[in-house]
Amino acid sequence: MSQKRRFKSRSEEHVDESWLLPYADMLTLLVALFIVLFAMGQVDQAKYDELRVVLSETLGGKGVLDYQDSIVEDESPTQESTESVEALLSEAAETEKTELEELQSRLNGYIEEKALADRLQTELGASGLLITINDGILFDSGSAELRQNSHELMDQLSAMLASDPPRYIQISGHTDDVPMGGANFESNWDLSGARAYNVMKLFLESDYLKPGQLSYSGYGEYHPVATNETTEGREQNRRVEVLVLPLENLAEPAL
Repeated sequence: MSQKRRFKSRSEEHVDESWLLPYADMLTLLVALFIVLFAMGQVDQAKYDELRVVLSETLGGKGVLDYQDSIVEDESPTQESTESVEALLSEAAETEKTELEELQSRLNGYIEEKALADRLQTELGASGLLITINDGILFDSGSAELRQNSHELMDQLSAMLASDPPRYIQISGHTDDVPMGGANFESNWDLSGARAYNVMKLFLESDYLKPGQLSYSGYGEYHPVATNETTEGREQNRRVEVLVLPLENLAEPAL
């Protein structure tokens, strides 16, 4: 009787440890997972390949990384996709250039029709289509108020500059280096900025252009295009420039 009691006591004291096997497997998999995550964050191909070999040998057979040859290779665009993007960009740039050339042609036709060649010029360059307006057609000397007979010109320009999608338009005022003598403006900077602002306001009154397309700035006498030593040079420097920016260099304006 005592023998059976001792045997039963030893059986009751024995603890079932079979759960340790799946627990150990789970820990092994977690360690492997953390190692994989760590490796994915390291852009080092040599260390990545070494890790893949170690994991393969440790786990026996094919490793968890064997289906991915490189962590860098898939991140690089293929030559075909790169060439496709470049072709699309080139096509868009060529289309935009053609459209700006057509706009310049319409503007030049208007300039010729109205005999404004000495007051209004256009130039197409890498920055966009530049329209230069001599200040004599817009303002009296020392004034930022647009002449009444300039309103028709600005309305015509607004209609021709309208586009879909709309382009950004930068308006800048410029003066010669003769100091301001009146009380209306403290400096040529103030005068040039006020002139550019009033041109922008007149553009907006036409309803062809929207506020989100337009910006203005005043440069005073600090961006001359000719010498200020002669009367002719100072006349060229007194101007308002309207720069129409190409679409491919910009996000569409929020109107």
